[in-house]
Amino acid sequence: MNLDPHLLGQLSESDYDELYRLLDAEERARSRRYIDTLFPDNGPLRRDLYVPHVRFMALGKVKKERLLIAANRGGKTTVGAFEVACHATGEYPWWWPGKVFTDPVDIWAAGKTNQTTHDIIQLTLFGKDIGVGTGKGVSGTGVIPGDAIGKIAWKVGYPSLIDTAQVRHKSGGWSTIGLKQYEQGRGAFEGTAKHVIWFDEEPPVNVYTEALTRTATTGGIVLVTFTPLEGYTDVVKMFLDVDAPDHRAYVTMTWDDVPHMTQEEKDKLLASYMPHERDARTKGVPSLGRGAIYPVPETDVVCDPFKLPLYWPRFYGMDVGWNRTAVVWFAHDLESDILYLYSEHYVGRVEPSIHAQAIRSRGEWMRGVIDPAARGRSQTDGIQLLSQYQDLGLNLTIANNAVEAGLYEVWQRLASGRLRVFSSCKNWFSEYRLYRRDEKGHIVKVDDHLMDATRYSVMSGIPLAQCAPDAGRKLANRDGGAYTAAYDPMAEMYGTPPSDDKNRQQGWMPHKGY
Repeated sequence: MNLDPHLLGQLSESDYDELYRLLDAEERARSRRYIDTLFPDNGPLRRDLYVPHVRFMALGKVKKERLLIAANRGGKTTVGAFEVACHATGEYPWWWPGKVFTDPVDIWAAGKTNQTTHDIIQLTLFGKDIGVGTGKGVSGTGVIPGDAIGKIAWKVGYPSLIDTAQVRHKSGGWSTIGLKQYEQGRGAFEGTAKHVIWFDEEPPVNVYTEALTRTATTGGIVLVTFTPLEGYTDVVKMFLDVDAPDHRAYVTMTWDDVPHMTQEEKDKLLASYMPHERDARTKGVPSLGRGAIYPVPETDVVCDPFKLPLYWPRFYGMDVGWNRTAVVWFAHDLESDILYLYSEHYVGRVEPSIHAQAIRSRGEWMRGVIDPAARGRSQTDGIQLLSQYQDLGLNLTIANNAVEAGLYEVWQRLASGRLRVFSSCKNWFSEYRLYRRDEKGHIVKVDDHLMDATRYSVMSGIPLAQCAPDAGRKLANRDGGAYTAAYDPMAEMYGTPPSDDKNRQQGWMPHKGY
């Protein structure tokens, strides 16, 4: 409500009373439409900053079962409640990317215990429980609009916990939301068909499969939102393993994906977590235990981006495929023998010309190594991918594909601090967190394209590294002509003999941090 300050002084006492009453009513009405404040178009918490959250919702259009495997305090419960509210009311925002139900729906929302279901799910969906006896109700300040909440049945033996609640659907009918608890056991999830089932926190696998059965005849969907504190469990495996069916999908969400958390909040929370919990609580990474291929903490690998010195030689590694082509770029600090992975390309289902353009844009002069499979013929047109990329102007060499030897070389560098990765390479870290072996010791070949490109690079790319053709000229211009472009200070290591020894005799010294 917009108020003219010049008119306020002309109001009588009764006018002021009426004004306060209207303002209070407006505030109460707004508080009962909390859903309207979520995922806005603009502002510091605008929707396009919540990429994994929106992607999770979008997958509902094509996937029956979805998992949001998320960091603590990242908004996973809010995402689940937001989607449940949209389905229950039939009121979808204009930008909604996911599944749509046109008629009233039957929904289950489930948590671990009576207490957690009351304190988390019920509060988020309906607001606080208020009143007693026949006057008992809810505040309506949760994600479900207060004026859409109808008749509520309370749980026997736990009178502050909702058993079922009706929610007005825009079609004129009523949706039903039932609150369930894992502690009730598998049998409590038998019964009638459901359109939507939302698990907030990880369910036992037998509870999950029993509830899933309830969606068999409705074209229903299952949402799961949790932080993987229990490690690589059966439910996690159902979604993350290579043999997961096509109707399942998962999205990871880390603290880097949540603009509502300040750095100060993150630092305080991180300090309060036990070391073995930190990856799960801050990155949504299940503990892989002995299954992790690179058991090196992410904090020992990541570094902030910085301007790379011109005299550090560079190269790239490439893993090809139609579903996903991955490329990683490296710069080599020769003094400390540290490889810096500073850029990535992670794109699927486009023609080789698109990938080649992205690679050339980072430096046409760079040499790279490519997946040995590129020597085979394309499944679409019978042309060798290697030949295609070479014809598109890329200087490529076939990489050594000795898998175990390559994994060992990468691990050695990671463990000794000689392979660092810019924090901007988010897709690389997403793969790194879940790169693992199965119970038989085999590499799980799912979402490992950047890991393969990294292995090719470490095994075969270093001898191909070179500086930009004009690096010597730029250094010379910066320092008043002290150096000549003809002299390459990296030449002896990389096989091109220097044309003039005089610069070395004068004591060439690289300038750090340029």
